[in-house]
Amino acid sequence: MRRPSAATVRNQVLLPLRLGEAQPTTARAFTFDGLLDGREHLALGLGSRAAPGRLEGGSPPPLVRLHSECLTGDVLGSGRCDCGPQLREAVERISEVGGYLLYLRQEGRGIGLYSKLDAYVLQDDGLDTYQANRALGYDDDERDYAVAAQMLAALGIDRVRLLSNNPDKAAKLESYGISVERRVRTGLHLSPVNHGYLATKAAGGHVLHLPGL
Repeated sequence: MRRPSAATVRNQVLLPLRLGEAQPTTARAFTFDGLLDGREHLALGLGSRAAPGRLEGGSPPPLVRLHSECLTGDVLGSGRCDCGPQLREAVERISEVGGYLLYLRQEGRGIGLYSKLDAYVLQDDGLDTYQANRALGYDDDERDYAVAAQMLAALGIDRVRLLSNNPDKAAKLESYGISVERRVRTGLHLSPVNHGYLATKAAGGHVLHLPGL
């Protein structure tokens, strides 16, 4: 177990949210000092778990989603991935039961926006997501979740129910001292153009049940 250095909550503010056609809700946005990579990651407290503080003994752990930033999917509504629908689903489901959405500034699995678009060009020429990353000199997935563990610890959270189809996220959180008591699967957000993308994720270890796979 590698416990990262401590971070602290820098500030917090209430934000009214409405994502696409999802029901409006209110989030408490938390900013942080001391994050390892110096980036401006954000935690959104949703539902009954909006306020920071350690869990009471015997209380269920909060539902938590680690969502990597995706400008093309989250903001522009690109159908090449499932990020936008996953973000909206996460906000709705966490709002119902209480927990946190960690919005991590790790565009393109950590390679950045421009490189992600470069990878799209290679995918249009026939490479899959991981092959395109490798062709550009990157690993399949450049993301690290030490900052997520720092953020959760700063919020007083040491055990979670993790909203994710990716077992690697759970394993990495556990390696940084956050207990994942349960992994909760997200829905399947299939579009006319993202079947290949989702099939590659499934081949890479994501738990997805795709038609025809």
